[in-house]
Amino acid sequence: MQRLGLVGLANAGKSSLFNALTGAHVPVAAHPFSTVETAVGVAPLPDQRLDALAELSHSVKVVRAGVECVDIAGLVAGASTGEGMGNRFLAGIREVDALVVVVRAFHDDSVSGPDDPLDSLETLELELVLADVASLENQSEKRRKQSRIKRDPNLAAEADAIDAAMVELQAGVPLFRSKLGQEARDRLHNSFLLTDKPVLAVVNIGEDQLEEVDDLVRPVAEHLGGTGEAIGVCVQLEAEAAQLDAGERAELMEGLGLGQGVVPRVARAAFDLLGLRTFLTTGDKESRAWIFRSGALAPECAGVIHSDLQRGFIRAEVIHWDELIELGGWNEAKSAGRLRVEGKDYPVKDGDVLEIRFNV
Repeated sequence: MQRLGLVGLANAGKSSLFNALTGAHVPVAAHPFSTVETAVGVAPLPDQRLDALAELSHSVKVVRAGVECVDIAGLVAGASTGEGMGNRFLAGIREVDALVVVVRAFHDDSVSGPDDPLDSLETLELELVLADVASLENQSEKRRKQSRIKRDPNLAAEADAIDAAMVELQAGVPLFRSKLGQEARDRLHNSFLLTDKPVLAVVNIGEDQLEEVDDLVRPVAEHLGGTGEAIGVCVQLEAEAAQLDAGERAELMEGLGLGQGVVPRVARAAFDLLGLRTFLTTGDKESRAWIFRSGALAPECAGVIHSDLQRGFIRAEVIHWDELIELGGWNEAKSAGRLRVEGKDYPVKDGDVLEIRFNV
């Protein structure tokens, strides 16, 4: 399972967001380093498509997709040189596939740490950039020397990619916001750089700032440009709501005019950030969302269900979920001739409902 790392300066609210996403009970305190051990949980992905299919099929069981979340120890300025929990913080980031950066916008005298979200984001970026510079120092010349000894042009190309990355990093630009091309970034994959990960920014606002959310989020979104999304969340409110049963949670959110809350949007945005999609299966026993990589072909998706289905793949019967709902069920879709028969070269789409035919 792909891993999503929650990062931020001390007391930004990332542990509260982790609790809201996963339903966990990680301790939260108004002082630095209340999170010292890495916590791991799974954030279920809300999916109205799955709910509609389960109702249509009268499914006994509903299985949602999810993404693994990691609550990483808080950062302070100087983390790249080991300040605070720096070493543990940086090690935690290396082990995840994408980052949710939590930055605080509300002011509270009882909570230490900065409350300017853009300054916080820039501080975080700087520490990651400095750590990447340290990782890449002297690596270019080593690759070139190895290239000459082994006569391997790939090593020389990797050295060129490192040089190009260093230009961006030494200018203070994290690679996710840089002009570095995809080919160069692919060649840096084995360097495990901290800034070469997709980023979602969560601006943590107070309950008294709900009407200002757009203005608070805008500077962060503009800073990220087209390289990442920024979402405003009252993390404390969402974390408290996550501890309630479904009816009480819905009543609280509706009373505040927040609908289902923002956390489902954060979970979906994080899921998309990882390049993940879901296809669906449905029946009276179970309706389930299955995770696949965007662009995966039908046999690979069959293998997500079971390796035997991929090995013996013959074809997939496919219909998009909303079309299936409109027609009233699988048999009705079949009678209407609306099921598509797709072979091994079919790229599965998000929201496809599949039934796999295979040889045992």
